[in-house]
Amino acid sequence: MMEAFARHGLDSPRVQAEMLLEHVFGCDRLRLYMDPDRPASQIERQALRELVGRALKNEPVQYLVGHAKFFGLTIKVDGRVLIPRPSTATIVEDVLQHSRAVRGAGGGGGLLIGDVCTGSGCIALALLKNLGGSRAVATDISDDALALARENAAALGLDDRLELVRGDMLEALRSHPVAGAVASLDYLVSNPPYIPDDEWGGVEPNVKDYEPHGALRGGADGLDFVRVLAREGPSLVRPGGLMLIEVAAAKAHEASALVSANPLMADVMVLSDIDGLPRVVRGRRAEG
Repeated sequence: MMEAFARHGLDSPRVQAEMLLEHVFGCDRLRLYMDPDRPASQIERQALRELVGRALKNEPVQYLVGHAKFFGLTIKVDGRVLIPRPSTATIVEDVLQHSRAVRGAGGGGGLLIGDVCTGSGCIALALLKNLGGSRAVATDISDDALALARENAAALGLDDRLELVRGDMLEALRSHPVAGAVASLDYLVSNPPYIPDDEWGGVEPNVKDYEPHGALRGGADGLDFVRVLAREGPSLVRPGGLMLIEVAAAKAHEASALVSANPLMADVMVLSDIDGLPRVVRGRRAEG
């Protein structure tokens, strides 16, 4: 199976093969290696063959098994939302590092986070899990995405600290009685649609044919949603707070320039993801 996945060009073929085996056999990765000679039943073999066949037709393995791993969390995913990527963890890592530097370890009490285009809720949930006492308001224009994010929050026991609101971009945050107040957010984070039209033709079939286009395509230059965040987002962030936006690597410096053009922002920089690609634009709300 792993060899077939590798020949087909699937990312991380070993990981994807292990995910299917865990799903079919109902065990975790460690058990697979502890009991390598465990015989598979006829039903299990048939189920595995069917799933492998679908994976080789480019259906994402995460959708086949119904979940993805993100920052140590198991996040339920299906065709309603994007599959969480390691690049998105860059946002979570930076927020946690900043919070610890400013408030010390475990200093999440009282923090308010805004998450725009939340999708599965993975960013907000990872932050809430690691910042005890923090709260988040997460928004999306898709009712289907919000329903799935709500399931994830409940499964992780974080639904009491996450409020999900439907709305277009920052509209939902601005109308919120707490998050919409001027300079109320400690962190504003977003993984908006950002694939430019001229890159769409080169998008891999497992993404283009299965993941929701509305969560992927960012307009002619991939910056339609970034412009809105750069223009309107900083006013919602308290002085000293951060705004972080995931962007297309090829557009990172253009996106950085958009954020830098807002006079409320300072110390704007581009953060690299786990693969060394320029992926996240980060800015601090200026004091005063």
